[in-house]
Amino acid sequence: MSNPQNSRRTFAIISHPDAGKTTLTEKLLLQGGAIHLAGEVKARGQARRARSDWMKIEQQRGISVTSSVMTFEKGGITFNLLDTPGHEDFSEDTYRTLTAVDSAIMVIDAAKGIEPQTRKLFEVCRLRSVPIITFVNKVDREGRSIFETLDEVADALALDVSPQGAPLGMGGLFTGVLDFATDTVARPEGGSKEYLGKREPLGELPEELAEEIELARIGYPEFDLEAYRNGDLTPVFFGSALKNFGVEELIDAIAKWAPPPRPQPAGEEQISPERDEVTGFIFKVQANMDPNHRDRIAFMRQVSGTFKRGMKLTPSGLGKPIAIHSPILFMAQDRELADTAEAGDIIGIPNHGTLRVGDTLSEKNAIRFTGLPNFAPEILRRVVLRDPTKTKQLRKALDDLSEEGVIQVFYPEIGAQWIVGVVGQLQLDVLVSRLEAEYKVEAVLEPSPFATARWLKGEAKAMDEFESFNRANLAKDRDGDLVFMAKSPWDVGYQQEKNPEVAFSAIKER
Repeated sequence: MSNPQNSRRTFAIISHPDAGKTTLTEKLLLQGGAIHLAGEVKARGQARRARSDWMKIEQQRGISVTSSVMTFEKGGITFNLLDTPGHEDFSEDTYRTLTAVDSAIMVIDAAKGIEPQTRKLFEVCRLRSVPIITFVNKVDREGRSIFETLDEVADALALDVSPQGAPLGMGGLFTGVLDFATDTVARPEGGSKEYLGKREPLGELPEELAEEIELARIGYPEFDLEAYRNGDLTPVFFGSALKNFGVEELIDAIAKWAPPPRPQPAGEEQISPERDEVTGFIFKVQANMDPNHRDRIAFMRQVSGTFKRGMKLTPSGLGKPIAIHSPILFMAQDRELADTAEAGDIIGIPNHGTLRVGDTLSEKNAIRFTGLPNFAPEILRRVVLRDPTKTKQLRKALDDLSEEGVIQVFYPEIGAQWIVGVVGQLQLDVLVSRLEAEYKVEAVLEPSPFATARWLKGEAKAMDEFESFNRANLAKDRDGDLVFMAKSPWDVGYQQEKNPEVAFSAIKER
């Protein structure tokens, strides 16, 4: 292979909670040889859990609140699988993870079809034209007819669908999954009725089933690589992650069809993976992966160049170069120290709070990647300390957690009470739990007088006038940018009409 980035596939799995994403992740890693027993997706040494169950609240609730990276190799291809938080309250974190991938697998439960969370994540992929492979899971149980699912994907998501196979019967009548490309059937074996590698040529089928299969083959568009890569068509695979059906086919499809690293937007420019200079952007920061060391790991999506350990890169937020001596590549069993990395790879950079979500890292500090947003919070709460002497610890904690993207924090111009903003309720629970567990700060959240927030921009004169009239409704975010705290959405509209020279924005590019 002439250039190494062609052998990289960086992808995420999107699904509604409980559609089978975690099981599919495990089976992909198992197939890729990254783990040896399913159910064992964890780090070397229990104390260094690089998998995402190190957070107390996550163990209690059993959901992936945090997202991590798993890398495996198969057939000369390096697969980087980014885990997206499966809970709707983490839409920001998930959104930012999806900015770092080149393609996605959408998992749909055969019985339930497209659920609200799946649709939301799909819209994010569409914004960036991220190509999608669809996996209809749990076909070994009772479900809807395959045509119902195919037509729903086509209608609800406005995508062409191209089935690549079909289950032979469902639920109690399930006898395997037919692969259209090879005309072979993957058969269930043993008491657990799993797929253990047994494939047979397709023999005679009962008439009704034969008609169904024929219709699935000819009734839908053929696979078209260009349409798939533009985000207009999705190939559809049927299977059961739990019983191993369809997992091999998914890995093959990603290897064969999913795009290698794509160029990334930097203002007007697109930065190509072929560029010599090492460039990348931070799409996630995770703090306190090891409570003993208060370390933070910044996750960088490498966009171009060949990274070598010890290299100096300049973060856009800092302006002075930092040497990256102990980068981490995430193998499923390990946090392995990386010696080199290519475009498309994800690198973990341990740091003490210098790197932030949205930062560009590069050798020459001449470009800025764009497109990682902050969203206007939909829930605002006042933070009240139980012990007022801990003000300093609280400020540090809120700054840390807002840097990580868990919350946004606003410091009002008048009044002492700081305000946190989140997109979903669960983030507030995470906040209180982490303040206590990691910062030994006990705080309660009280209702705030504000309903939403808007970032302000405008000419100095217009801004000064607006400020002098509205000081009680103004705050600064953690970057020191001015924010209008609105008591209601009506309030926003009213102020916009009154102050046409000031821009009120619900999204702030990081």
